[in-house]
Amino acid sequence: MTPNSVNLIDTIQLLNKEYIANFPYKSVRFIENLSAKESASLLSDQPSSVVVNLWRYIPAGLCEKIFIALPDAMAIDVLFGIDSHIAVALLSRLPEQEFARIIAAFEQTHPEVAAEYNELLAYPDDTAARMMTTNIICFYADTEVKTALQKLRQRSAKAEEIIYIIDEQQSIIGEVRLSELVISSLDSTLGSLLKPVQSTFDALDSKDMVIERFEGHRSSAIPVVDAHKQLIGAIRFFDIYQSTKEDLATDMQTMVGVSKEERALSSSFFAVKKRLPWLQINLLTAFAAAAVVGAFEGLISEITALAILLPVAAGQSGNAGAQALAVTMRGLTLREITTRHLTKIMLKELIAGCLNGIAIAITCSIAVYFWSGSVGLSLVIALAMVSSLAIACTAGAIVPIALKKFGMDPAQSSSIVLTTITDIAGFMSFLGIAMLLSDMLPRG
Repeated sequence: MTPNSVNLIDTIQLLNKEYIANFPYKSVRFIENLSAKESASLLSDQPSSVVVNLWRYIPAGLCEKIFIALPDAMAIDVLFGIDSHIAVALLSRLPEQEFARIIAAFEQTHPEVAAEYNELLAYPDDTAARMMTTNIICFYADTEVKTALQKLRQRSAKAEEIIYIIDEQQSIIGEVRLSELVISSLDSTLGSLLKPVQSTFDALDSKDMVIERFEGHRSSAIPVVDAHKQLIGAIRFFDIYQSTKEDLATDMQTMVGVSKEERALSSSFFAVKKRLPWLQINLLTAFAAAAVVGAFEGLISEITALAILLPVAAGQSGNAGAQALAVTMRGLTLREITTRHLTKIMLKELIAGCLNGIAIAITCSIAVYFWSGSVGLSLVIALAMVSSLAIACTAGAIVPIALKKFGMDPAQSSSIVLTTITDIAGFMSFLGIAMLLSDMLPRG
């Protein structure tokens, strides 16, 4: 190898290191295009501090694959360096054998941190304790400002914006912002600067409650206490934002029968394995809708214009239902609504469906009249639009809330269930009204 080629390789490695260090989010977008082994090979050449800074941006599903492919020494450094809630979430997703191997090695090098992670893993999923970071700063109330600043300078990690003040029983009694600390008199105590904490979480508070509380307080971080009211960590708004964003992205997939584990770069065989069962279910529901049409076979053969207008009736009800479903799912994911709001949401969507149905009915009936010259056919399509849109919008609200009320995932293939309802509602409304008003319809 020539000296020039050696210099080129060194330069490329240096550029990679600088880019990953300074642009972690953009770097992850490139890493997602590599295999797990290639990503692990690239990251293993970087300093562990750079990889730790990058890790929070790697999405779930990919990060555990890269983690398993990392050399043990780098994996342990990453596990030690990342926030506790990220580390615990990562460990919980590892295969059983990999978890046992990694945690055993981690206990040899960092026994205290390993014990902390094992304790956090004992908490149920989607609780405040599993979402918090234990990397917090706390001092006693009688600590002087100059002492606090000195200890903060000795920390290797970046200081958080909020510093918590505790008493002798480790219970939180207030908080001080870092920006206020640095401009305060050096001889004053933290107790003279503290402000009351607006809210706290219990370790076993649910994820839903955590997100609702952040919506109400708009705080950058909220502390978490255990059963003895001792401070054990804090949940940051940034982490809640990331979690909610992942939930929304996941819900988009599961609503249409796509697995949460599937990614854009997953293999075709993996995609088929995860999607095919729901497509088969969708096929059965499609036959149910076809059976409705088949029940009116004689009427359709006698009045052929009905066959032409069937897709219009089904299409409009499907779109209206999808709109209601999207709004309701967003509300559930962001915790703007709960199952207690079922009646209110259902009534709102029913009214919206009726009003939209009337507006669409006017436009559609005019178009059908100019096309067919039949007042009866225009009346049928108008009445069908109002009834089918009212049913579709109401169903779009009921389906996800009902699933959640019964303890099921509200995003799990809601779209497939709703499609069945809207198709049947559209066909039944249109053809049922047509049968009632068949004397007004043109034959042939």
